[in-house]
Amino acid sequence: MATTRIELLKVPLDIVPPEELESTILSLLERNGPQHIMFITLWDLLRARRKGEFRSMVLDAALVLPLSKSLISGARFLHKPVPHRYHPFNFIISSLTVLESYCKSLYLFGAHQRSLMLAERNVRSTFPGLSVVGRYAGYFHRTMERNIMTAISKAHPSLLLIGDGIPGGRRWIFRNKSRLHNGLFLYADDVIEVFADRKRRVSEELFEKGLEYLPSVLKNPLRIFRIFQYLWYTILLLFSRLFRSST
Repeated sequence: MATTRIELLKVPLDIVPPEELESTILSLLERNGPQHIMFITLWDLLRARRKGEFRSMVLDAALVLPLSKSLISGARFLHKPVPHRYHPFNFIISSLTVLESYCKSLYLFGAHQRSLMLAERNVRSTFPGLSVVGRYAGYFHRTMERNIMTAISKAHPSLLLIGDGIPGGRRWIFRNKSRLHNGLFLYADDVIEVFADRKRRVSEELFEKGLEYLPSVLKNPLRIFRIFQYLWYTILLLFSRLFRSST
């Protein structure tokens, strides 16, 4: 697998050049055990610096890809190899294209039933060579989880694509790792709604400018106070560069 892993403030980030994405996906599929692909923001990186479940999940992930533009500038500021920053939806589309080329399979998990059905229909029409081996809606009762795990295990998809409505969100993958099969596991809270054409994805323009967080700030203005976390991140970078710590 032609990837490079660096550490930014003691948190891992993977460098996956676009031209190596296909070989990376195929290499992960050959590994034993579930392969968790994570996107992390600046806020995630700061959270992952602290001991606890979230840090363990990040350290355990097969791929940790930077979402925030500030993570790219941080790596450059510390004179580290610079990761490629993928738009999450584009990454998923590219991954599905690879899976379709090799006749692999997909399982959709999450969102409401109506959105899930629309998403499945759209995925089937867009990727006719990709086998959709199952789907299960989110917001289910806890008593159903064992049956869901059994259904997913029997389907044994190459990729389990998880949307919203799942207990624990992206932590669900880490918490159930011992019960999951070999393959790729990726969580993106609105991905199924986007596939169902019921929600817009973040625009390319906003993403390229590093402003993909603006829609969430408009929905919840209190998130503007995350500016203090950004300032803390800047201080950590300065400290790291000045004292040449092993970050």
